[in-house]
Amino acid sequence: MSMETTALYLSVALFFLLLLSATFRRPKNSPPSLPSFPLVGHLHLLSKPLHRSLASLSARHGPILSLRFGSRPVLLISSSSAAESCFSTNDAAFSNRPRFLAGKHLGYNYSTLVWTSNGPHWRNLRRIAALEIFSPSRLHSISDIIFQEVAAMVKALASAAAASARIGGRAIEMRPRLFELNLNLMMKMIAGKKLSKSEEFREIVRETFEVSGATNLGDFIPLLSLFDYSGVEKKMIRLQERRDSFLQGLIDERRREIERMDSSSGRQGVAAAGAEERGRKCLIDNLLSLQKANPEQYTDEIIKGLVVVLLSAGTDTSALTTEWALALLLRNPTALSKTRAELDSHIGTRRLITETDLPNLPYLRSVIKEALRLHPVAALIPAHESNEDCTIEGFHVPKGVMLLVNLWAINRDPSLWDEAEEFRPERWEGGEGMKGKQGKVFFFGMGRRGCPGEGLAMRVMGLALGALIQSFELDADGVGVEVDLAEGSGGLLMPMAKPLRIFCKKREVVDQLGLGM
Repeated sequence: MSMETTALYLSVALFFLLLLSATFRRPKNSPPSLPSFPLVGHLHLLSKPLHRSLASLSARHGPILSLRFGSRPVLLISSSSAAESCFSTNDAAFSNRPRFLAGKHLGYNYSTLVWTSNGPHWRNLRRIAALEIFSPSRLHSISDIIFQEVAAMVKALASAAAASARIGGRAIEMRPRLFELNLNLMMKMIAGKKLSKSEEFREIVRETFEVSGATNLGDFIPLLSLFDYSGVEKKMIRLQERRDSFLQGLIDERRREIERMDSSSGRQGVAAAGAEERGRKCLIDNLLSLQKANPEQYTDEIIKGLVVVLLSAGTDTSALTTEWALALLLRNPTALSKTRAELDSHIGTRRLITETDLPNLPYLRSVIKEALRLHPVAALIPAHESNEDCTIEGFHVPKGVMLLVNLWAINRDPSLWDEAEEFRPERWEGGEGMKGKQGKVFFFGMGRRGCPGEGLAMRVMGLALGALIQSFELDADGVGVEVDLAEGSGGLLMPMAKPLRIFCKKREVVDQLGLGM
């Protein structure tokens, strides 16, 4: 027997001994658990879709569970009150991220806003995102851009519907159009321009979420990471090469544009320079300015990491939620009629919905909240990791435990929601919709690592959904056939299994605005 083989056997034996010893040393006040296998822990109990598999475990064994995914200890939370404890009282304790292979390859070696753990670097990235993209003043300043992109989507849809009618009528797939709306908006904010072709980046985003959410057993069983047996690491490396090339192109283009403007300003005088400077409003320009002052802190990799997180998180998530909301309305004609009546009553049919209308459209907001409740596109809140010992509802949680909060299970908990499986926007009228105001709503996470883009997402989803209902008579693809609400697999995201296809017939507002074809 070779020395290499002997070393491998000894490593495996040592791993088993460590796993068994850890099992027998569980503190008395640890969260409840269940029998596990050596090496794999509880991985054998999981199946796809993961949020439903974990919800079944919680339904049988309790809303707070201690599990082991291979060598990683896991705290599974399916309780609103326990989740609130994790993200409020114990927010600092759970402010780290577990180190997965995706963070190494897709997160620029754990340096992006998503993958880096709590610390000065993360706080600086969060501050930049909050000030440059998501602050109230910034959102107010781009309200006209949001309106222009929503109007452009309506115009394009009206044109497609007219063309479809001329050839006998074909249903239109909504997901690419909703994605393009969000991508155009984010690109204008981040890079100062639209993409000429959005399909390439849409595929990059889809693959990013798919690969990031793929079951990479090497993240849980370290021995397997030596072999990349499933080829996940190779996929990540190839994907990152495409992403990095795309992002570097954006940065280099803006850098050349700034140099051109500086050169032009030098020739045309101070007044022209001031005009050019006022024109630099996109995020990359501001980051490149910071790079000149502090090149070590704001490297191209750090800039690319922040840009790709904002572009990815700000596109597919909002597009998929709007698609779910449309599908739910088509399955519930009474709710669709009520939403349209509210729009017609407050806005009429002579102009398109604007941001200032949103506070006066409570039922539209309730529809979006109910879509977020029933079909959260991030069914599991992205994993956190404890950086110190803490206590959750009386249970001891040690340092180094991966936290999984099952948002999908909390949103359908019958102890919190009346008729939890039913689409009822009315539950949100006059309150948060929960029974007796128990617990918190976690649509966008909570605490310091909650999604900073909630304000922007709610604006864009409200305007997009409102404009579509206001501008078109909508019918599902297939007479007398209900919209299929089956959940698909998108890695970290939960899309509809079958992309929504609808027939659109323009209403009066389209002609009033000259948007029809």
